[in-house]
This record gives sequence, structure tokens and C-alpha cells, in this order.
Amino acid sequence: MVLGKVRALAVYFDSLNENNLPAFSGGDQVSGRVVVQVSGDVRVRSLEVTARGVAKVRWTESRNTGANTAYTQNYTEEVEYLQHRDTLIGEDRDEDGPEEGLTVLHAGLHEFAFSFNLPQMALATSFEGKHGSVRYWVKAELHRPWLLPVKVKKEFIVFEHIDINTPLLLAPQAGSKEKTLCCWFCASGPISLSAKIERKGYTPGESIQIYAEVENCSSRVVVPKAALYQTQTFFAKGKGKQIQQLVSNLRGDPLPQGKSQSWEGKLLKIPPVSPSILGCPIIRVEYDLVVYVDVPSGLNLSLSLPLVIGTIPLHACSSRTSSMSSTMSWLGLSERPEAPPSYGDLSISESRRRECLHGCERSEDQDQDQDQDQDQDQDQEALLSYITEFRYLPPPLYSEVDPYPDPVQVCSAAAVRRPDACPSR
Repeated sequence: MVLGKVRALAVYFDSLNENNLPAFSGGDQVSGRVVVQVSGDVRVRSLEVTARGVAKVRWTESRNTGANTAYTQNYTEEVEYLQHRDTLIGEDRDEDGPEEGLTVLHAGLHEFAFSFNLPQMALATSFEGKHGSVRYWVKAELHRPWLLPVKVKKEFIVFEHIDINTPLLLAPQAGSKEKTLCCWFCASGPISLSAKIERKGYTPGESIQIYAEVENCSSRVVVPKAALYQTQTFFAKGKGKQIQQLVSNLRGDPLPQGKSQSWEGKLLKIPPVSPSILGCPIIRVEYDLVVYVDVPSGLNLSLSLPLVIGTIPLHACSSRTSSMSSTMSWLGLSERPEAPPSYGDLSISESRRRECLHGCERSEDQDQDQDQDQDQDQDQEALLSYITEFRYLPPPLYSEVDPYPDPVQVCSAAAVRRPDACPSR
């Protein structure tokens, strides 16, 4: 028998997203095929598939300890999220064992299916950073007797879904700051900055609507700006390493002395970036929107608003509710409905009622000689107008204090405090 050669070994996934990439989440099933192409007959001891997911951090720091010596410290940390192994051909055997029971692959293409489930837990999102990464992959190994194994590794993407349609991420973010510029013998007026965004959670591809107000009372020409930053934090051996990167920015118009500038929903687009990573113990990815005033020859006046970049976009109903709430809050309007009027608010109508009743009594005294039926008609008309007046009014607020106390009760209460308050005493 003429022994053949392994021409190709590849791993293919069955499920791909709209970008033709293998992307999964916690609890999903990952399935695919291992394709082996051989020319001639090839004896195979085993074909194994291993799936792993690891978050890894690594960086090095050097310190001088003397004139000609240096001390180097390595910081490494690793967290494992996935480990799965399956044998598609053969069994686990000693590499130097007998060649009995080998599997022969004839010339051509051979496909072997595999599948496994991701753990039902919060997995860290796939990420590539300067000092660390979160990677998931499937590795296939073809073992043959007396030869080196053939290996191939194929990575896949894992997303830990973050739904921005939660009350915490739909809440508006706002703040304000003020700064006064001064030097040795002079001081200029303050620079004030206030900024607000509609919510805390966004997804890549969205645009952040920035509402800001800048007032320049200083003697310098300043420029309002906004920037979106990504902060990567890595932890190892009780120490942290932080990297900040600019993601996107925008610039306003120069603002001379004594002028103000308003941003009525100025848009800052979010480019394709990694979602926020908040649950991994050794890697964190966070975002901040920084609205600031660029002050020449001085420290900038900045305002930082934290953001969360999620994976599940905003629902239509949540968008309308958030936009309405944000607009009402920005305009200083109350979102709570107006309370119904109290008894005190109805005192005018009560006085009108009393005048109506007194008028009816005077009318009876003056027109005693009129017919009794006509008097009854007038009383019914007055009562009808009084009922109609209060038909559509809301009920008054409940109060334990009687707005119309009985005169006897008032006198009694006053007599308890001061005996000479009541004439009867």
C-alpha cells in the first residue's frame, strides 16, 4: 500500500452571522466540520477537537535598581471560560504504542462533524487589547503513527449580550462645571459648561445627541469640544494597567469673550467598537463621553459622562419614552401629572354658591306675591347651574385639616390655648 499525504486540514463552522463570521453567546450550540484532504491512503491514530476560551493578561515592567542593573517584573493572569474536548477518530492511545486499530483514510475529502454547548454563564466578550485579550477557538489535531501531528486552529467570536433597554441604561446623564482663569495679578471671569445626553446605553453605529451650554466670561477665546474615549484596564497580581484610546470626537465653533454657545442635539457617531466588558475579573473595557472646553495656555474645563456600549439595540418604544422624558427634563417640565385641586381651591366656587343662595332668599322676600310654582322653578334652575359647575371637576385632595372648621370648634381650640380668646368666657 502506497502511503499518502495529508494535503489539508481545516475547521468550518455551521452558523455564521450577517458578516459571515462565527459569533455565539453563552448557552449557544457551536457546531461545525473538520475537513481532511489526503492524497492516497493515510493511517490515522486519532482526530481530536479541542475548544477553549481564555482571558489572558500580560505585561512587563522594568525598574532600575542600581547604576548598571535593572529589575524586570512580569505580570500575567489568566481566566478560563471554556474547555471542551472530543475525539472524532480513534481513541486516546500512547503515541509509541502498537499500530493496531488504526483508521485508514483513503484519497479524497473527509468531513467529521463536531458540536458542543457554551456554558450557561456570563462569558467575557471576545476582545483584543494592548496588554490582554479574550479569545475563543476550536483546534483540530490529526495524529498519525511515527509522525508529527497536523494541527489547525480556528477562532470564533463570543458576545456577552448587554441590553441597553434597561432602566439604568435608559436614564439621562447630565452634569455641569465652572472654572475661573487667573494668573499672578489678574483674574478673568468664569467659564461655565453644562452638558446632557439622553441615555447611558448605546450600540455601535448609533449617534449620541449632545445637549450642551457653554458660556465664556473669560478674556480668552475658547473652543467647546466632545470626545468618546475607550478605557482598557488590565489586572494581574494585584496591580492594574490602564490604557485610554480616542474613539471619536467633534469640535464646536470658537467662542470669544462674553459669548455663549448651545448644542441642541449635536451628533457624535459611535464607530464599530468592542462592547463594554464589565464582568471579567482581569479585563475591563469602559467608555466615557467627555464634553470639554479647550482653553489655550490653560487647563481644559471637562465634564465626563459614563457610557455603556451594548449589543442589543434600542427598541422603538423605549426610544420614544426616553426621548420624551429627556426633552421634558431638559426643558424643566415635570413628568408627573398635576394633582387635583384641594378644598381651598374651591373656596371661590363656594362663595359664589352662597351668593346665589342669598340672592334667592332676597328674591323670595321681594316677590312673596308671586306664584309658588315660579319660585320652585327658580330654585331648580339655581341648583342645576350649581351641579353643572362641579360636574367635570376632579375630586379634591384628601386632607386631615378641615379648611372650613365649625366656629364652635375654633373657639374651643382657642380657649384651650388662651382662656380670654373666646367672648363667651
